[in-house]
Amino acid sequence: MQTAQTTVDPSEVAKFEAMAAEWWDPKGKFKPLHLMNPCRLDYITRQIAGEFGRDLTQALPFKGLRLLDIGCGGGLLSEPMARLGATVVGADAAAGNIPVAQVHAEQSGLDIDYRNITAEELAANGEQFDVVLNMEVVEHVADPLAYLTACHDLLKPGGLMLCSTINRNAKSFAVAIVGAEYVMRWLPKGTHEWNKFITPDELYGLISNAGLEPVDRKGFVFNPVSWQWSISDRDLSVNYVTASTKAPS
Repeated sequence: MQTAQTTVDPSEVAKFEAMAAEWWDPKGKFKPLHLMNPCRLDYITRQIAGEFGRDLTQALPFKGLRLLDIGCGGGLLSEPMARLGATVVGADAAAGNIPVAQVHAEQSGLDIDYRNITAEELAANGEQFDVVLNMEVVEHVADPLAYLTACHDLLKPGGLMLCSTINRNAKSFAVAIVGAEYVMRWLPKGTHEWNKFITPDELYGLISNAGLEPVDRKGFVFNPVSWQWSISDRDLSVNYVTASTKAPS
């Protein structure tokens, strides 16, 4: 077995460990993710269905697909993926998140394999998946390229990675840090570091250098009037998501 290097930033892990008990409180510190989740799930399910030829109107459309939710937190994405039939491994470097996720999955009657483990450790163990969900993680790691390379190694040939993060510009500083942390107080101050944000072109370059082929990118846009998120083809100015694939063998 290979010795796994790690891109985990202990200070970033500590931030989320401190908030672990609040994952499933829609009015708590993870309120932004609860608000965004329907929009994220719409993109995720459509991309997976399109890539693997699945019909979302059928029962358990993702049955037979092995899916990794890296940085799973309390399981906000792992649970709906399991309900759609995928075999789900939820992994998080923050140990405090795992029992929260396990208890909620058990209460929901879902069989999800939650582990306190890093992407690098999983890759060193030779684990592979049809789909890797890599949502709002890359801006928190110490070495984005090394981390994305581990995600590449975790994909089976022909696999799909979905990766979302936050753009780096004046608007993202105003919205994601000043707005979310200081004005709305949705997140504790210091949750995000603006200099760790990644532009869409930078992320495409990192994904390509990691050995994957970027195939799509969209923006997640918040409407303060309707208080809802939507997917945008053009507006990637703050939150955005990408899809990339691993070449078939």
